[in-house]
Order: sequence, then C-alpha cells, then structure tokens
Amino acid sequence: MANYAIITDLNRCTGCLACTVACKAINGVDVGSFWIKTLRIGPNPIEGGSGQYPDVEMYFLPVQCQHCEHPECVKVCPTEASHIREDGTIQIDKSKCIGCQFCVMACPYGVRYLNPEERVVEKCTLCEQRISQGDLPQCVQQCGARARFFGDLDKGVDNFEAPAHPDDPGTQYDEMIKTRVKLKDYVEPYKPTDIHHLKNAGNDPKLMYLLREGRKWRE
Repeated sequence: MANYAIITDLNRCTGCLACTVACKAINGVDVGSFWIKTLRIGPNPIEGGSGQYPDVEMYFLPVQCQHCEHPECVKVCPTEASHIREDGTIQIDKSKCIGCQFCVMACPYGVRYLNPEERVVEKCTLCEQRISQGDLPQCVQQCGARARFFGDLDKGVDNFEAPAHPDDPGTQYDEMIKTRVKLKDYVEPYKPTDIHHLKNAGNDPKLMYLLREGRKWRE
C-alpha cells in the first residue's frame, strides 16, 4: 500500500519548535508531554579546529516515533494494541492498550509515554488522521524553514514532499498548502551518504535526517 516516513534536512532546521507546537496543537497533547522533542546537538568542536568559536558546529534534531521497520514496541505488546498499519506507520489501538508500558520500556528512543488520565500509551501517529486524507503531517505542513518532507519510501526519498513557499507574499495559507515541492527539487544538493538514521537497535528506524558534509552526525 505505502511505506510512509519523514526526512528532516538538519542543514535547514532552525530549532524554532514549530513542529513540536503544531503537533501538540492538532493532536491535543497534554502539557508536559511531547510527541516531537527538538534536541540541540552541540556546540561541538570542529575536527582540526581550535575548539573555540568560530571553530564549532551544532544542529537541531527533532526526535519522535521512528515508525520502525521492525518495531520492538510491537513485539512486546501483549494485547496487540501497538501494531503496524498497512501504510507502514506504527499505531496504538487505545481500546486494546492496558497501560502496561512494555512498549515504553522497549522503545530505543524514549518517545512513548503513559497518559496518566486515560491510562494508555501515546506517541506520534504521523498524523494518520491527516495522511489518510491525502494531507501532510502537521509538523511537515507547519515547518517554516521547509526542513521537513513527507512521503512514501517505496517511491524514493527524492520524491518526499512539503508545502511550496509562495512566490507572492499575498498568497493565502489555504492556497499555499495545496502546492507541493519535492525534496530533490527544493533543498540543497545531497548525496546518499548525507542521509542518516537514529541508532539502529535491530528495529530499523525509517525516519531520516539529512546532514551534509561539514557537520558531523552524532548519534
């Protein structure tokens, strides 16, 4: 059917937290909980440099459910509440979740948590309520730097999409989000070796991060 994922161009990400805020707003994530956390990596000394400004580098790293190919959370769930949808995303059936938190403990990235009021586990759903209607995840749609792109891995990462920047400053929001640009046509050139994943613990994370030479990928 599909194999959905997100790629984030870390050379473009400004750490503005728009993805984090947009995610919380549209999904009703409680205060103190996050489906996306934006981490600051660095500043770290540039190899061969003095270790002092300007010989330092840093980047921002949005971390969320990686919608893994072989998710540990699904393997340990005793009720099959955590499951893989036909579109490749990892979802939680709250009607089956018993709040045991086995999945929370199994996740290598610490992106699941127990909702204390509902007593069920929550995490990023990749906005399944939106992508099932042909829309982009809210974190992709609201990224002002156009650092985040969404698409089907089976069609190639070059074809991942984001909303186009309007050429006309008077373009209305509703009109803008209907126009898409592809990763390969919009961002600075990149090589296959510039695409990274979070550390693989045998679960094969699918979300990707684009970081070009000049900045060192740090897991």
